[in-house]
Amino acid sequence: MANLLYLVHRLPYPPNKGDKVRSYHLLKHLAAQHQVFLGTFVDDPQDEVHVPTVRDLCAELHVARLRPRQAKLRSAWALLGEQALTLRYYRDAGMNAWVDQLASRHAIDAVVVFSSAMAQYAQRLPQIPMLVDFVDVDSAKWSQYASQHRWPMSWLYRREGESLLAYERSVALQARRSFFVTDKESALFTQLAPECAGRVDTISNGVDADFFSPDASRPSPFAATQELPIVFTGAMDYWPNVDAVVWFVNEIWPSLCQGRPQLRFYIVGRNPPPAVQALAASTVVVTGTVPDVRPYLQHAAVVVAPLRVARGIQNKILEAMAMSRPVVAAQSCVAAIDARAGHELLAAESVADYVDVVTRLLEDSPRADSIGAAGRQRVLASYSWAAHLSRIDRYLPALAQNPSNKVAP
Repeated sequence: MANLLYLVHRLPYPPNKGDKVRSYHLLKHLAAQHQVFLGTFVDDPQDEVHVPTVRDLCAELHVARLRPRQAKLRSAWALLGEQALTLRYYRDAGMNAWVDQLASRHAIDAVVVFSSAMAQYAQRLPQIPMLVDFVDVDSAKWSQYASQHRWPMSWLYRREGESLLAYERSVALQARRSFFVTDKESALFTQLAPECAGRVDTISNGVDADFFSPDASRPSPFAATQELPIVFTGAMDYWPNVDAVVWFVNEIWPSLCQGRPQLRFYIVGRNPPPAVQALAASTVVVTGTVPDVRPYLQHAAVVVAPLRVARGIQNKILEAMAMSRPVVAAQSCVAAIDARAGHELLAAESVADYVDVVTRLLEDSPRADSIGAAGRQRVLASYSWAAHLSRIDRYLPALAQNPSNKVAP
């Protein structure tokens, strides 16, 4: 059993959005075999009630309260230099002090970092092996944002992409191993940081298929005889999700609704901004936070994920597949998932693609059900959290027995 310092940029509970799903399951995996000392931030007051749940999984927990407005002002100082805004956003004197004190009180065998922003705290302990779960190449995400926005935001996002990439490269060189969510993301990072070749590995996302499973007794949230629901799920304070639903409603939805008065589009997710709330209409429902997304997924006619800016494996897609519903997703999202396109998961790219693929599913419910059932079988076969997260174990067991802390790169 090793003593592990685990650093996460957002409280890893509840697992109700992509990064928290992964960080929570990684925490559970590490805590099952090692003593975990967790340092994390709370950036949503609603998460405060979940702190005791997380504390029960850890040997020790340090929570820093992050106020987004103040953090944005703090990060703006980075514009005076070349540092990424992301690093200053997550800079906290209390976290620095806790990391230093923890290292003085306990023999820490390794530091596991979740997201590049938290590596700044691990760098305070250069003598301790560091493993970094980048998840995605975040710098590439910011660069993508730049192409989707006008100046001055395009300049700001491009700057952040360049600055963050420089930091990611330096962190990966210091880390004993860096992990990404797909082989494609790993290859992209190696292309952008060739000096890190041989130091990068892939840990895929998974899904809790016991939790996300169809239940005949689960009631529908829809008006069964009056509605034909198409569903999108995701945190609606995340810009790629906002972009996806706005594009879907404005460009695709009018064609789908022709001749189908019972069709409804449900946008299910927390914190919808004004741009999403404005989409609400007689055929579009914006739910905001719901206690459980499973009823919406299970009773959907079709689940869509029309993401135009997306990196890595989308948990929302795996969860919908686990619920045995047919999923139509962006081509880039489908390519990231180990599934037979056209049989277990459907891809679309253009407006015409989405209209055609969704229409075919609506008109052929037996085929829709067949694709949904095949998708669940794919999740059961290929997306177990335990199987994927075990890839990190090879870098951890020897630490507790190896005083020199040597881990093969």
